[in-house]
Parts: sequence; C-alpha cells; structure tokens
Amino acid sequence: MRKYKTWSNFLFDSVVVLLLLIFGLSCLIPILHVVALSLSSKTAALAGRVYLWPVEFTITPYKVLVTDAKFMQALWVSVKRVVLGGGLNLILTVITAFALSQEEKDFPGRKVYMWFLVFAMLFGASLVPWYFVIKATGLMDSVWALVVPGALPVYNTILLMNFFRNLPKEIKESAILDGISPVQMMLRICVPLALPAIATVTVFSIVGHWNNFFDGLLLTNTPSKMPLQTYIQTLTNKNIDVSSSSLTPEELEVLTSLKTFNAAKIVAASLPIVVFYPFMQRFFVSGLTLGSVKE
Repeated sequence: MRKYKTWSNFLFDSVVVLLLLIFGLSCLIPILHVVALSLSSKTAALAGRVYLWPVEFTITPYKVLVTDAKFMQALWVSVKRVVLGGGLNLILTVITAFALSQEEKDFPGRKVYMWFLVFAMLFGASLVPWYFVIKATGLMDSVWALVVPGALPVYNTILLMNFFRNLPKEIKESAILDGISPVQMMLRICVPLALPAIATVTVFSIVGHWNNFFDGLLLTNTPSKMPLQTYIQTLTNKNIDVSSSSLTPEELEVLTSLKTFNAAKIVAASLPIVVFYPFMQRFFVSGLTLGSVKE
C-alpha cells in the first residue's frame, strides 16, 4: 500500500482517481446500455425497462441482423475501404517518411517538402473545394472516393519520419559503406527497426477508415455503396426493411423492434475495432514515444 507524506498528496491522488473513474464510467455506461438493449426483448425495449443489463434475454436481433442484406453490403464496403485505404496509407506513409528523414545533403529540398506537408496539415482545404476536387476527378460514388483523398496522412508521416531520424546513424553509415541502395536501406534496415511505429500509424489509419462516416454521406449517392458507419448513421425511425431480410414481416414484427435491431447493428459495427485494438496496443507506447522526439 502506498504511503503518503502529507494529506495534500493523498487528497490530490484521490481526486484524480475519482475524476478518472467518473470519466471511465461516462464512456462505459452508454456502451453497456446499447449492448443490453441489443440483447433484450422487444417489449422490454419499447417499455423503457432496459438500462445496463438485458431484460428478457434474447439474441433475436442478431439473428435478424445476419439476414439483413443492406447491413452485410455496407460491412463489405467498409472491409474493402479498410484494406485498400490502410494498405495505401501504409505504403505512402513509409515511403514519404523515409524520404523526409534523410539529411539535406542526401535529399535536396527536403525542408520545402516538409513545410508543404506541415502547411497542408495545419491549413486544410475547406469542405466545398474538397468536395468539388473529388467530384472533378470522377471518383464519386465509388470506394476510391473514400480512400484516395486521405491516401497520405500527414500526422502519421511526421510521426514515422521522426522515428526514422532517431535510428542510429552508425547502422545507416555501415549500410552505405556496404553499397546498399536507398530502397534496400528502407526495406531491409529502416522498416524492420521501425515496426512498432509502423504498427501504431497503421492502427490509426485502420481505425480512422472504419469509424469515418461523414465522407460516406458526401461522396456516395448509392445506398449499396455506403460504408457501414454511414449506413448506421442514416438509420431513422422507420419500419424494418423486410425486403432485405429472409424473415417474413410477421416474424420480424413479433421477434424484434427497430430499437433493438439498431442497437445490434451498432454493437456489430463496433466489435471488430474492440477485438482488434488490444492486439495492437503493445506497440503504442514504444511507437508513439520513440516517434515523437526529434533529434
């Protein structure tokens, strides 16, 4: 047990712990409510008797969910977006960060490109010109409209660049004496040593692509091409679309309600990130710490 020298230290730590506990509960309670709602019966949900624990436990909303063609289509669009967007982010971030991590004598004009990226990160284009540029390229209503505009995340690039710059210079100098090319140095030396930082920025990209819904509202006109988060955001208080489900209207009416059905959609959409995050969490501390300090 920790011993405190003064009551002021004990009081300060107690207040900090209490505030963190309140903040944690404020984040956890809404999640528990949605999960409980998705596992409760129609009558309990409509009566407002569901709080943090399922009432009249049932998994029927999830059974209905797997038969919902629109949800599955939106899920597939999000998977494609994560694979294409995350892969493109990874490739361009590594290449750009490696180039910007070089010395001025090895990469003339490095500072110009660096200031250009910083300016683009701090002073991004407003919504209207951003929309018209994407529309002029002919990418509208396709998965590429969700991927190409954010192909090079500047913040991730700067983070990875600082990681590359902090690698021991002796390793690079030895590789140069051995006659290694810049591409070989990047692939065989810098990338393996920077795996924690690369994993960190890759997680940022994947989570960003999965959770983003706003660009789907603006850049997709066909409902079947909307990503999952956009589809969930557009849910309104209408009857469940029986045309996309294999169950009959009577079965849907008896087994589930829109309230529990939408809660099941939210839980299912959040589950991949909840499962994915813990496996990558061990890279965060080393990746962020080593990539955030300039030499």
